[in-house]
Amino acid sequence: MRWDAQRVSGVAPGPFGGSGPVAAPALPGLDAPAVRAISGLLRSVTTPEFAGITFHEVMARSALNRVPGDSPMPFRWTLNPYRGCTHACVYCFARGTHSYLELDTGAGFDSEIVVKVNLVEVLRREVSRAGWGREHVAMGTNTDPYQRAEGRYRLMPGVIRALADSGTPFSVLTKGGLLRRDLPLLHQVSADVPVGLGMSIAIWHDELHQSLEPGTPSPRARLAAVRAAREAGLPCGVFLAPVLPWLTDSDEHLDTAVGQIAAAGATGVTVVPLHLRPGAREWFFTWLRREHPRLVRRYRELYGNGAYADPDYRRRLAARVRPLLRRHGLGADDSPAGSGTEAATGAGTATLPGVNGRERVEAGQPGGGIRRVERSRSRGTGPAGIPGDAESHYPAGSLPTAAERPEPEQLRLL
Repeated sequence: MRWDAQRVSGVAPGPFGGSGPVAAPALPGLDAPAVRAISGLLRSVTTPEFAGITFHEVMARSALNRVPGDSPMPFRWTLNPYRGCTHACVYCFARGTHSYLELDTGAGFDSEIVVKVNLVEVLRREVSRAGWGREHVAMGTNTDPYQRAEGRYRLMPGVIRALADSGTPFSVLTKGGLLRRDLPLLHQVSADVPVGLGMSIAIWHDELHQSLEPGTPSPRARLAAVRAAREAGLPCGVFLAPVLPWLTDSDEHLDTAVGQIAAAGATGVTVVPLHLRPGAREWFFTWLRREHPRLVRRYRELYGNGAYADPDYRRRLAARVRPLLRRHGLGADDSPAGSGTEAATGAGTATLPGVNGRERVEAGQPGGGIRRVERSRSRGTGPAGIPGDAESHYPAGSLPTAAERPEPEQLRLL
């Protein structure tokens, strides 16, 4: 059982006070042998501030996770301060990972949060080793590092400093408005290491937002975080994800989304249709049967037994998004529908859902810190392989890119 990797001996203080280990009642959904197997658990904590949530504090033996060699993701290392997520997004592709801990992938994923309380110390030890290659470390690829728990545990400032002090570039993908707390620190360390920021925003209808992602900040709050990042001189790409067929894929909904993202000054946008991995699929269809039973058959036909929407749907979505991007100054090109290309003429770059992108035209962006962001932006199509969707590309600004340096002048002997 993978909880075994968290076993430690001794005690350690926790952010909520006290010392452990402390005997806790059996975790919901776990049988007696499984409970006995989690001896590395320091304590389980509940607090009125997080009603219905249990935090399971553990001592991590490692901080960095190596990405499997066959993964399409364009980085080799990830880091997750938390397992489970209080955002409670019905569609979250990471739900299945809670089963690795023998925890429930439905309500348990939303309410049983594993916290690696010693993460910063372990990370500093790992990145200080002589063999560490200072490769890009991605955060937010599984669960959100800026979920509500971060406001109490405050792990991210130490993580950011540990990576920056070691010269390690990093990226953060989040839905959390709490990102704004750390923008001064992120701006400070961006002078020393490349930093990429990504914000995920999907639902623009208030009632649907509360039903599908009840623990997340509002779209307005997330747009404010994008704007604040840009004003701080940092890049910030937006993942318009996931687009839900027949729920958030109308021209009106997409037009509103793209317009507000452009107005916030995002350095890039990628549009990603809903994907349904095991764990997320079952939970999403339970929600769909309850809230929109008339759509169940259509979704089953569209997704079949797989995680991805039918390719024809993805191409049609790309064709409909392209003129909206032009209208709002994101300027998609005239490539065939579904090519997945990126383009830009004002606010940033846009990636369309489809197969593989081939070209991107770049231009200036509004907002503060333009010169710095422009230097750090990549050339050509952003790499594919976003978490949960191997075909979609990262928006500009969401991955760290080394600042361009002017070519040294060549001295010529006379």
